[in-house]
Amino acid sequence: MTETLSPAEQKIFDALKEILVRDFEIDPSLISLDGRLYEDFDIDSIDAVDMIVQLKPYLGNRRLSPEAFKQVRTLGDVVAVIARVLSEPEEA
Repeated sequence: MTETLSPAEQKIFDALKEILVRDFEIDPSLISLDGRLYEDFDIDSIDAVDMIVQLKPYLGNRRLSPEAFKQVRTLGDVVAVIARVLSEPEEA
C-alpha cells in the first residue's frame, strides 16, 4: 500500500502507530501500512480487539461492527475501515 493518505487517514495511522508502540511494544521503524497484523506484528484476534478498544476515543458515537474487520489483514486495511466508519454520521 503505497498510496498517499488523506489527512484523516494519516491521523488514524498515527494513532494506530502510537497504540502499537505503547501497548504492543512494536519497534516504530517496523510499522507501515503494508504491515501484516499477525505475521509482522504478532497481533492475534484478541489483540486486535484490544487495539480497536483503544481507538474508541477517536470514534465518537460511531460503532465498529465485527463484520467490518473480517477481511482486515494489514495496518492499511485497519486505517481504511476506521476512515470509512469516521465518514459516517455519528449515532444520536
